[in-house]
Amino acid sequence: MWRTALQKTGFQTHAKKTGRKHATTPRTDKLQDLSAENLAAAVTDPLIIFDENAAIIHANAAAQEAFGDLRAGMALQLKFRSPEMQILIETVLANNGSQSADITNKLPVERVYQATASAIGHGSQLYVLMFKDQSEARRIDRMRADFIANASHEMRTPLASIAGFIETLQGPARNDPAAHEQFLQIMQNQTGRMAGLIDDMLSLSRLEMKPNLKPGTLVDIKQIVKSVLNSLKPLAEESGLVIECDFTDSPTQTAGDHDELYQVFQNLLENACKYGRDGERIIVTITSSNTPPHPGIEVAVRDFGPGIAEEHIPRVTERFYRIDTQTTQSRKGTGLGLAIVKHILTRHQGRLSIQSEPGKGSTFTVHLPTKNLC
Repeated sequence: MWRTALQKTGFQTHAKKTGRKHATTPRTDKLQDLSAENLAAAVTDPLIIFDENAAIIHANAAAQEAFGDLRAGMALQLKFRSPEMQILIETVLANNGSQSADITNKLPVERVYQATASAIGHGSQLYVLMFKDQSEARRIDRMRADFIANASHEMRTPLASIAGFIETLQGPARNDPAAHEQFLQIMQNQTGRMAGLIDDMLSLSRLEMKPNLKPGTLVDIKQIVKSVLNSLKPLAEESGLVIECDFTDSPTQTAGDHDELYQVFQNLLENACKYGRDGERIIVTITSSNTPPHPGIEVAVRDFGPGIAEEHIPRVTERFYRIDTQTTQSRKGTGLGLAIVKHILTRHQGRLSIQSEPGKGSTFTVHLPTKNLC
């Protein structure tokens, strides 16, 4: 029955038998042979055809995968019980027009869809319901809102501190040279913190604007790490740390972006200097493997500081995530360094693994595939 109704609405047409042959183009011939089921199957979004009683007539494979069992004859209003879907179905059945609504489907995983229901043709008493997955767009919107809120919070603290010291210098400490020196140093530290935060935010923004990396040069990972170690040598000495190196003699070249990979190792080694200073040493190891099917390079940065509790490890690469301990509170950075590391490695088809135990330090390992230029 439903095939007959669909045929009347133009989903499937047949040439009239007039006793003589009419010239048709190849495209028209193919369209005449197209069935409604084939058309629905070609749609990558979930699609359901239902009748005037809101009973399912047909559901494509995408709908079956998204919503589970959708048998012919099943009542839509029993399958989708949210108030938004109930109103959507009732409205389109009453008006024979088109209606849209945002719905949330929580099983098997929570997804947000824009559902649109429309009448098929005129008088067919058939309707089509299509679902457009909005989950990723909503996730990005939430992430952007959270990022702005967190960034505003991080900026507000140093700004309030600077404003307070300026007020003090203009008032009670106007004629106190010692206070001038102390307050100006603190203000300089706070402006440096804000500048670092802005730089990191701009780095993340640039990375997100060019998500697909097409390396144009070969880079030597060993040379990049050595350059970072040379630049951070004063910070390590200031923190009372000795950096021990164990580098492979094998080649460590791969296709990648030199500046971005430099930033990866700079962030990891700066963190090791800041949070591992109690351990008195840092060990940097580079290993290389040419064993198929996944040849690669590993760079491990190990510190012997306070370590990270297991429950925090999955979240330390999130933007602005803080581990609230006395040790980390006194050594805060911008909260974006590891997020930048993770983003850059993803663009290089690499990954970051973290091993840590409270009181025994942490090891951050960069895994990069060995790639040649095409």
